[in-house]
Amino acid sequence: GDDQWSNILGGLDLCRKKDQKQVYGMTFTLLTNSEGKKMGKTASGAVWLSAEKTSPYEFYQYWRNVDDADVIKCIKMLTFLPMEQIEEMEKWEGSMLNKAKEILAYELTALVHGDEEAKKADEAAKALFGGNMNTDNMPTTVVAEADFTDGAISLIDVLIKVGIIKSRGEGRRLVQQGGVSVNDEKVTDPAFALKADDLAGDGVVIKKGKKVFHKITM
Repeated sequence: GDDQWSNILGGLDLCRKKDQKQVYGMTFTLLTNSEGKKMGKTASGAVWLSAEKTSPYEFYQYWRNVDDADVIKCIKMLTFLPMEQIEEMEKWEGSMLNKAKEILAYELTALVHGDEEAKKADEAAKALFGGNMNTDNMPTTVVAEADFTDGAISLIDVLIKVGIIKSRGEGRRLVQQGGVSVNDEKVTDPAFALKADDLAGDGVVIKKGKKVFHKITM
Protein backbone atom coordinates (compact mmCIF):
# COMPACT_ATOMS: atom_id res chain seq x y z
CA GLY A 1 0.00 0.00 0.00
CA ASP A 2 2.91 2.43 0.43
CA ASP A 3 3.30 2.93 -3.32
CA GLN A 4 -0.39 3.73 -3.71
CA TRP A 5 -0.25 6.15 -0.81
CA SER A 6 2.59 7.94 -2.57
CA ASN A 7 0.50 8.10 -5.75
CA ILE A 8 -2.39 9.66 -3.83
CA LEU A 9 -0.14 12.27 -2.22
CA GLY A 10 1.48 13.03 -5.58
CA GLY A 11 -1.94 13.48 -7.18
CA LEU A 12 -3.06 15.85 -4.44
CA ASP A 13 0.07 17.92 -4.85
CA LEU A 14 -0.31 18.05 -8.64
CA CYS A 15 -3.94 19.22 -8.42
CA ARG A 16 -3.05 21.86 -5.85
CA LYS A 17 -0.22 23.26 -8.01
CA LYS A 18 -2.06 23.04 -11.34
CA ASP A 19 -5.60 24.13 -10.42
CA GLN A 20 -5.11 25.85 -7.06
CA LYS A 21 -8.01 23.83 -5.68
CA GLN A 22 -8.50 21.68 -2.60
CA VAL A 23 -8.88 18.01 -3.49
CA TYR A 24 -9.03 14.89 -1.37
CA GLY A 25 -7.62 11.40 -1.65
CA MET A 26 -9.82 8.45 -0.77
CA THR A 27 -8.56 5.11 0.46
CA PHE A 28 -10.44 1.82 0.19
CA THR A 29 -10.24 -1.46 2.02
CA LEU A 30 -8.18 -4.01 0.08
CA LEU A 31 -10.61 -6.37 -1.62
CA THR A 32 -9.77 -9.93 -0.59
CA ASN A 33 -11.67 -13.19 -0.83
CA SER A 34 -12.68 -15.44 2.05
CA GLU A 35 -9.17 -16.96 2.03
CA GLY A 36 -7.51 -13.58 2.40
CA LYS A 37 -6.19 -13.52 -1.18
CA LYS A 38 -6.39 -10.37 -3.29
CA MET A 39 -9.33 -10.40 -5.71
CA GLY A 40 -9.10 -9.24 -9.31
CA LYS A 41 -6.83 -12.00 -10.60
CA THR A 42 -7.65 -14.93 -12.86
CA ALA A 43 -5.71 -17.81 -14.36
CA SER A 44 -5.11 -15.69 -17.47
CA GLY A 45 -4.14 -12.49 -15.62
CA ALA A 46 -5.73 -9.42 -14.10
CA VAL A 47 -9.33 -8.28 -14.40
CA TRP A 48 -9.17 -4.91 -16.15
CA LEU A 49 -11.69 -2.08 -16.31
CA SER A 50 -10.71 -1.50 -19.94
CA ALA A 51 -12.96 -3.39 -22.36
CA GLU A 52 -9.93 -3.87 -24.63
CA LYS A 53 -8.15 -5.90 -21.95
CA THR A 54 -11.11 -7.60 -20.25
CA SER A 55 -14.28 -7.78 -22.34
CA PRO A 56 -17.60 -6.86 -20.68
CA TYR A 57 -18.62 -10.53 -20.92
CA GLU A 58 -15.42 -11.73 -19.21
CA PHE A 59 -15.78 -8.98 -16.62
CA TYR A 60 -19.36 -10.09 -15.94
CA GLN A 61 -18.31 -13.74 -15.70
CA TYR A 62 -15.56 -12.97 -13.20
CA TRP A 63 -18.04 -11.49 -10.74
CA ARG A 64 -20.71 -14.08 -11.58
CA ASN A 65 -18.27 -16.79 -10.46
CA VAL A 66 -17.11 -15.38 -7.12
CA ASP A 67 -17.29 -17.78 -4.19
CA ASP A 68 -20.52 -17.99 -2.21
CA ALA A 69 -18.66 -16.67 0.83
CA ASP A 70 -17.62 -13.48 -0.99
CA VAL A 71 -20.70 -12.39 -2.90
CA ILE A 72 -22.45 -10.33 -0.19
CA LYS A 73 -19.23 -8.62 0.85
CA CYS A 74 -18.60 -7.63 -2.78
CA ILE A 75 -22.13 -6.29 -3.16
CA LYS A 76 -21.66 -4.18 -0.01
CA MET A 77 -18.29 -2.82 -1.04
CA LEU A 78 -18.66 -2.37 -4.79
CA THR A 79 -22.29 -1.57 -5.64
CA PHE A 80 -24.67 1.25 -4.81
CA LEU A 81 -27.60 -0.98 -3.92
CA PRO A 82 -29.54 0.17 -0.82
CA MET A 83 -28.26 -1.43 2.37
CA GLU A 84 -31.80 -2.54 3.21
CA GLN A 85 -31.86 -4.62 0.03
CA ILE A 86 -28.41 -6.08 0.72
CA GLU A 87 -29.39 -6.97 4.30
CA GLU A 88 -32.31 -8.96 2.89
CA MET A 89 -29.94 -10.70 0.49
CA GLU A 90 -27.74 -11.73 3.42
CA LYS A 91 -30.52 -14.14 4.40
CA TRP A 92 -30.34 -15.92 1.04
CA GLU A 93 -28.94 -19.43 0.94
CA GLY A 94 -28.35 -22.23 -1.54
CA SER A 95 -29.45 -21.51 -5.10
CA MET A 96 -30.50 -18.00 -4.12
CA LEU A 97 -26.82 -17.11 -3.87
CA ASN A 98 -26.60 -17.59 -7.64
CA LYS A 99 -29.19 -14.85 -7.99
CA ALA A 100 -27.05 -12.65 -5.74
CA LYS A 101 -24.05 -13.32 -7.98
CA GLU A 102 -26.05 -12.35 -11.06
CA ILE A 103 -27.03 -9.10 -9.36
CA LEU A 104 -23.41 -8.40 -8.40
CA ALA A 105 -22.15 -9.16 -11.92
CA TYR A 106 -24.82 -7.03 -13.57
CA GLU A 107 -24.42 -4.06 -11.25
CA LEU A 108 -20.63 -3.94 -11.63
CA THR A 109 -20.68 -4.48 -15.40
CA ALA A 110 -23.27 -1.72 -15.78
CA LEU A 111 -21.19 0.57 -13.56
CA VAL A 112 -18.02 0.02 -15.60
CA HIS A 113 -19.33 -0.60 -19.12
CA GLY A 114 -22.91 0.71 -19.11
CA ASP A 115 -26.34 -0.89 -18.99
CA GLU A 116 -26.34 -2.03 -22.62
CA GLU A 117 -23.13 -4.05 -22.26
CA ALA A 118 -24.33 -5.43 -18.93
CA LYS A 119 -27.55 -6.64 -20.56
CA LYS A 120 -25.61 -8.25 -23.41
CA ALA A 121 -23.28 -10.04 -20.99
CA ASP A 122 -26.20 -11.19 -18.86
CA GLU A 123 -28.14 -12.48 -21.87
CA ALA A 124 -25.08 -14.23 -23.30
CA ALA A 125 -24.33 -15.95 -19.99
CA LYS A 126 -27.92 -17.11 -19.52
CA ALA A 127 -28.08 -18.36 -23.11
CA LEU A 128 -24.84 -20.32 -22.82
CA PHE A 129 -25.46 -21.86 -19.44
CA GLY A 130 -29.12 -22.39 -20.17
CA GLY A 131 -28.26 -24.71 -23.04
CA ASN A 132 -28.92 -22.23 -25.84
CA MET A 133 -25.63 -21.67 -27.63
CA ASN A 134 -26.31 -18.08 -28.67
CA THR A 135 -22.87 -16.71 -29.53
CA ASP A 136 -23.85 -13.15 -30.49
CA ASN A 137 -22.39 -11.52 -27.38
CA MET A 138 -19.69 -14.06 -26.65
CA PRO A 139 -16.04 -12.90 -26.52
CA THR A 140 -14.77 -13.28 -30.08
CA THR A 141 -11.36 -13.30 -31.74
CA VAL A 142 -10.91 -12.97 -35.48
CA VAL A 143 -7.86 -14.77 -36.88
CA ALA A 144 -6.14 -13.79 -40.11
CA GLU A 145 -4.53 -15.85 -42.84
CA ALA A 146 -1.15 -14.89 -41.40
CA ASP A 147 -2.01 -16.89 -38.28
CA PHE A 148 -2.17 -20.12 -40.30
CA THR A 149 0.66 -22.46 -41.24
CA ASP A 150 -0.01 -24.72 -44.21
CA GLY A 151 -3.69 -23.86 -43.99
CA ALA A 152 -4.13 -24.72 -40.30
CA ILE A 153 -3.69 -23.23 -36.85
CA SER A 154 -3.17 -25.43 -33.82
CA LEU A 155 -5.72 -25.41 -31.04
CA ILE A 156 -2.99 -24.62 -28.53
CA ASP A 157 -1.90 -21.58 -30.56
CA VAL A 158 -5.51 -20.41 -30.59
CA LEU A 159 -5.79 -20.82 -26.81
CA ILE A 160 -2.66 -18.73 -26.34
CA LYS A 161 -3.79 -16.09 -28.85
CA VAL A 162 -7.09 -15.48 -27.06
CA GLY A 163 -5.50 -15.48 -23.61
CA ILE A 164 -7.11 -18.64 -22.24
CA ILE A 165 -3.68 -20.12 -21.46
CA LYS A 166 -0.22 -18.64 -20.97
CA SER A 167 2.06 -21.32 -22.40
CA ARG A 168 2.13 -24.29 -24.74
CA GLY A 169 2.98 -26.59 -21.83
CA GLU A 170 -0.11 -25.47 -19.97
CA GLY A 171 -2.13 -25.97 -23.15
CA ARG A 172 -0.89 -29.52 -23.70
CA ARG A 173 -1.74 -30.51 -20.14
CA LEU A 174 -5.16 -28.90 -20.34
CA VAL A 175 -6.04 -30.65 -23.61
CA GLN A 176 -4.69 -34.05 -22.52
CA GLN A 177 -6.75 -33.84 -19.32
CA GLY A 178 -9.93 -33.24 -21.32
CA GLY A 179 -10.35 -29.63 -20.29
CA VAL A 180 -10.99 -28.20 -23.76
CA SER A 181 -13.82 -28.70 -26.24
CA VAL A 182 -14.50 -27.32 -29.70
CA ASN A 183 -18.18 -26.90 -30.57
CA ASP A 184 -19.05 -29.10 -27.58
CA GLU A 185 -16.73 -31.90 -28.79
CA LYS A 186 -13.99 -32.68 -26.27
CA VAL A 187 -10.46 -32.55 -27.71
CA THR A 188 -7.68 -34.62 -26.11
CA ASP A 189 -5.05 -34.52 -28.87
CA PRO A 190 -2.55 -31.65 -28.28
CA ALA A 191 -1.79 -31.69 -32.01
CA PHE A 192 -5.40 -30.87 -32.94
CA ALA A 193 -5.62 -28.02 -35.44
CA LEU A 194 -8.32 -25.87 -37.00
CA LYS A 195 -8.51 -25.24 -40.74
CA ALA A 196 -9.74 -22.10 -42.42
CA ASP A 197 -12.93 -23.86 -43.50
CA ASP A 198 -13.68 -24.67 -39.84
CA LEU A 199 -13.75 -20.96 -39.04
CA ALA A 200 -15.93 -19.87 -41.95
CA GLY A 201 -19.38 -18.46 -41.26
CA ASP A 202 -20.13 -18.44 -37.54
CA GLY A 203 -16.74 -19.93 -36.68
CA VAL A 204 -16.21 -22.29 -33.76
CA VAL A 205 -16.72 -22.03 -30.02
CA ILE A 206 -13.87 -23.14 -27.80
CA LYS A 207 -14.70 -23.98 -24.21
CA LYS A 208 -12.28 -24.37 -21.32
CA GLY A 209 -13.79 -26.26 -18.42
CA LYS A 210 -17.41 -25.39 -17.78
CA LYS A 211 -17.35 -21.60 -17.64
CA VAL A 212 -14.87 -20.16 -20.16
CA PHE A 213 -16.21 -19.73 -23.71
CA HIS A 214 -14.61 -18.01 -26.71
CA LYS A 215 -15.68 -17.79 -30.35
CA ILE A 216 -13.07 -17.95 -33.12
CA THR A 217 -13.83 -16.71 -36.63
CA MET A 218 -12.05 -15.48 -39.74
